Amino acid sequence: MSAPDKEIIVVKVGSSLLVGSDDHLRRDWLKTLVSDIAKRHADGASVIIVSSGSIALGARKLGLEKGGRASLADAQAAASVGQIALSSLWSELLGEHDITAAQMLLTLDDMEDRKRYLNATATLEKLIEHRAVPVINENDSVATDEIRFGDNDRLAARVAQAASADRVYLLSDIDGLYDRAPGSETEGQFIGLVEQVDARIMAMADGSSSSGLGSGGMSSKLEAARIANLAGIELSIISGKEDHPLERYALTNVGTLFKASGNANARKSWLGGRLTSAGTITIDAGAAAALTEGSSLLAAGIITIEGQFNRSDVVEIADADDKIIARGLTEYDAMDCAKIIGRRSSELEALLGYAPRSAVVHRNQMVLV
Repeated sequence: MSAPDKEIIVVKVGSSLLVGSDDHLRRDWLKTLVSDIAKRHADGASVIIVSSGSIALGARKLGLEKGGRASLADAQAAASVGQIALSSLWSELLGEHDITAAQMLLTLDDMEDRKRYLNATATLEKLIEHRAVPVINENDSVATDEIRFGDNDRLAARVAQAASADRVYLLSDIDGLYDRAPGSETEGQFIGLVEQVDARIMAMADGSSSSGLGSGGMSSKLEAARIANLAGIELSIISGKEDHPLERYALTNVGTLFKASGNANARKSWLGGRLTSAGTITIDAGAAAALTEGSSLLAAGIITIEGQFNRSDVVEIADADDKIIARGLTEYDAMDCAKIIGRRSSELEALLGYAPRSAVVHRNQMVLV
């Protein structure tokens, strides 16, 4: 995607911010957020909105219990009704600032399939070129429990990758990351800057949504930060409870900033952000060390394989402790891969009956995670 003169910003808005505890839309608050977005748009930035709220809005119109999340069928029906209201709302409020809104409904498959991902990228590029503001949500009316993002935090990070965005703002019902859940027996310590989303940081997540309206919690926000950072995109978790949340953050800097830890190329960013895979290849300590130094994965370092993958499928690569350390496109299908587990490169042609490929997963088609 060609780089614009000004930065590209992704703003994610959760259900608990759009819909209050009384199940009514927080329209006055939303107008202040749109004002913040309009200011940045007027300054030349391109803004993409990832907006939850269709299920919550639809559930209220249909009178469904548990915010429309009592069952998958309830959620799909609520989303079908609520998405009309949600897109109309954004179009109306952005239109008051002479900004054209565009709706995009995406599924997990749209982001996991390489061709569909590139189609989404092309659409975003054209909308940004014409100064429209894409308003994106997961297509909950057709998503299933097995194939869905399940939260808009990770969707926002994937959209940011597709759009080659500069930064992501996750508006939340809390003001950032704490080393333990607020309200626990010991007072949590606020963390304003995270250099890398590692196991220690992930352990701080409570995994729940305090409002009960949304589907994401701190775990999904940290995973979103990891996805964004891999592509060289900064991500901030900031409070959306107060009016003018973007302006408030710009003035006070109160929030948690996740510094971009990498700048992978487009294909590697896509690989690193994927949430599904066709199988897992477990490797020994020597191969794991070689991968961290930039080497390709050879058959000699493989211990076991799982899954019925085909050539060019995405597979996860795990170390001997079952920790996922990389993700990449396999050069072999599962059947042939099983024949060459632990074998030296010089043995492969005799085992396979054809000239072997240089690696099971080539370093140019692999990203460390």
